[in-house]
Amino acid sequence: MSRLQAEHLYKVFGRRPEDAVRKLEAGASRDELRSEGTTAAVIDASIEVDEGQIFVVMGLSGSGKSTLLRTLNGLLEPTAGTVRFDGQDLTSLSDKELRKVRSQKISMVFQHFALFPHRSVLENAGYGLEVQGVPRAERERRATEALELTGLKGWEKSWPDELSGGMQQRVGLARALATDADLLLMDESFSALDPLIRRDMQDQLLELQKTLMKTIVFITHDLNEAMRLGDRIAVMRDGRIVQIGSAEDILVTPANDYVASFTQDVDRTRVLTAGAIMADTDTVFGTTTAQGKKIGTAEEFLAAAPATARVDTPIAELFTPCSTSTVPVAVTDERGEVLGAVPAGRLLAVLGEPKKQEPPAPAAQAPENGHRSADRDPEGKVIAGA
Repeated sequence: MSRLQAEHLYKVFGRRPEDAVRKLEAGASRDELRSEGTTAAVIDASIEVDEGQIFVVMGLSGSGKSTLLRTLNGLLEPTAGTVRFDGQDLTSLSDKELRKVRSQKISMVFQHFALFPHRSVLENAGYGLEVQGVPRAERERRATEALELTGLKGWEKSWPDELSGGMQQRVGLARALATDADLLLMDESFSALDPLIRRDMQDQLLELQKTLMKTIVFITHDLNEAMRLGDRIAVMRDGRIVQIGSAEDILVTPANDYVASFTQDVDRTRVLTAGAIMADTDTVFGTTTAQGKKIGTAEEFLAAAPATARVDTPIAELFTPCSTSTVPVAVTDERGEVLGAVPAGRLLAVLGEPKKQEPPAPAAQAPENGHRSADRDPEGKVIAGA
């Protein structure tokens, strides 16, 4: 079930932003607008995020991903388009109503921690609850629980400058979790960390998600991070979303040359899974084993298969069994029932050149009514009141 929907979002900085949107809809380029002193940071972006899903938005610096994130909770007002969370149109709310939604339903985890140096770890973790007016005893209890969830039990009385960068980011995550918000927005939250700590934080987030099942929009410029965390991934370039899909979709069928070049250095064997590449079981029936026995049923296939794998098994684990038998690896569910087969030829084929998608159909035009006023910062860094 979809909890968050953004439809035909535009964010334009500069003079007469609504006129700029109309020009973009008519086919004007981003460079044309820039020559007129107008910056189109987000252009006709539409996404849907399901409940309990980690939706990753990735792209290079300047692609518009962080600006898009800030339109989702109203920190930046979209020039055009709508944002709905649980069916509520956030773009139609007053500033007061929007602040209430942000304090109760939507939490944000920033790249640079945003901790108060004069507050203890516990006080920082409970700050969102303090803004909500939660009594001190209750917010300390919930903040303590959130710190324990993020591996910081025993550090409650410490000061932020006594913590490592990774630990400080855990405090930021704990602050978001303490409010029990339904939606977490994470803006390059792990980008300032060194690789080992970054990997540890990714593990922490995935482990927490198994239990908490939050709806998360995660911004990153790191493709490997996107592939590791994202249930679905949106790739942005020059303010536009150029492809949305699973990690497998983006690796195997990139939408264009830009996405293909972006993903060319990814280790596919660690991202693609048995379920993503498996063939129908029927393709095995009628084949003959090395011992001369013909396979005619699922039971016979299971008995002859060199190994079994689950749908989420990385294909890196399939090379050895595939190389030792003429019979494909069997893909099964948790009950052991056969779902498909991975022949050696199919395994090798997916490691070759990706298949490019057909160009997507043109998107529908954004509505011309109800545009909201633009911010003045041409770099998109000024944030409206929290």
